[in-house]
Amino acid sequence: MTRQIHLAAHFPGVNNTTVWTDPAAGSQIDFSSFEYFARTAERGVFDYLFLAEGLRLREHRGRIHELDVLGRPNTLAILAALAAVTEHIGLVGTLSTTFNEPFELARQLGTLDLLSGGRAGWNAVTSSDAFHGANFRRGGYLDHADRYTRASEFAELSKRLWASWQPDAIVADADTGVFLDERGVARVRHDTRLFDVDALFDVPASPQGRPVIVQAGDSADGRDFATAHADVIFSLHTEFDDAQEFYRDVKGRLAAHGRTEESLKILPAATFVLGDTLAEAQERSREIALAQVRPETAITYLEQVWNRDFSGYDPDGPLPDVEPDTGPESAQGFANRHAAVRSRITKLRETAAAENLSIRELIIRLTANHTFVGTPDFIASEIDRYVQERATDGFTVVGHVTPHGLDEFTDRVIPLLQERGTYRESYDQDATLHDLLGLPSVQAAAPLPVGG
Repeated sequence: MTRQIHLAAHFPGVNNTTVWTDPAAGSQIDFSSFEYFARTAERGVFDYLFLAEGLRLREHRGRIHELDVLGRPNTLAILAALAAVTEHIGLVGTLSTTFNEPFELARQLGTLDLLSGGRAGWNAVTSSDAFHGANFRRGGYLDHADRYTRASEFAELSKRLWASWQPDAIVADADTGVFLDERGVARVRHDTRLFDVDALFDVPASPQGRPVIVQAGDSADGRDFATAHADVIFSLHTEFDDAQEFYRDVKGRLAAHGRTEESLKILPAATFVLGDTLAEAQERSREIALAQVRPETAITYLEQVWNRDFSGYDPDGPLPDVEPDTGPESAQGFANRHAAVRSRITKLRETAAAENLSIRELIIRLTANHTFVGTPDFIASEIDRYVQERATDGFTVVGHVTPHGLDEFTDRVIPLLQERGTYRESYDQDATLHDLLGLPSVQAAAPLPVGG
């Protein structure tokens, strides 16, 4: 059976994927940029628009990391505004399970889902480091081992809150004077080491029952979280064989949770460079990569790995032949930290030696190696191949300029996918995000039992 392709549109702006120096680049914070990008994605009948989020301005050696594109307004505020200027496309935002509370975040996401007609999604991420935690009262208190324990419990509690309203709970019968059937709203009690909640949720169910849950972790814990709770995985596995292996591993875990293959979509991040010929696309790819990884960007990357000052090194020269600074030997965890850094540096040196790469060329190879480079027909064919041969269910498309990074893909690749019959030509009226993704409905879910 021919499989349908699912596509998400990633709004760039929080890392060096974005070429902010490009003459065509615009603001990554003006609402007009978000609106333009969302309308383009909706014109391309994408499943959803995806926003990443950083909880703190990045720093390097005690200074704001100026090589990144800095700053972004609050994710939920952006998505709420976009709900008013779009009609069909899903709206997915990245929000932390570490530095939020279940009731509050479930309420915010439930509100967005209700007001958008069932188009909201949540990219649930974790963070255990003190750097981000310094912006919050709790600081970096959370042990690394606890981050997915908290995330799993956070997601489960959120789902119980969303499921606590039955679709017909609001009666609004003027003749009897009954507005709410209290039997349709279940009390949620949850008392554990991490959360103590006794709540009557105050946001009615949306047309899709609850927001779609996206997950981006790749560790064993991350994969377990995804197969237990997520509807979509935003992965980094884009090489065909690697993607197939990841697909088999994750989908193979679903049966243990009573789930089917189609109940979880895998949409890796994919960059692209188009050209009228392969040679033209390859030349454009190199030009874009050089703009994404400027000389100072390459040196900064190495400094973050080695934890040393490499400002005197030539980015077009070889890797430094020095040992990393992994902190004092007396510090807790020194052995594991030292081994992990040394292993990473060994891999970097092996790659550089095997391909005779300079510092900058190596960092381009690692961070700006574009997923699909070629003609529109070639890229459409490759996307289709990945999906039909079960390497992915589709892709999260990432452009390199804001807000026009999706234009060329929408105009030149989408029509070719539609001609193949593997990608929708229009939205179904009143389709929810669950519907667009082909996920099982949660609209008629029975109320979950009260408990902790």
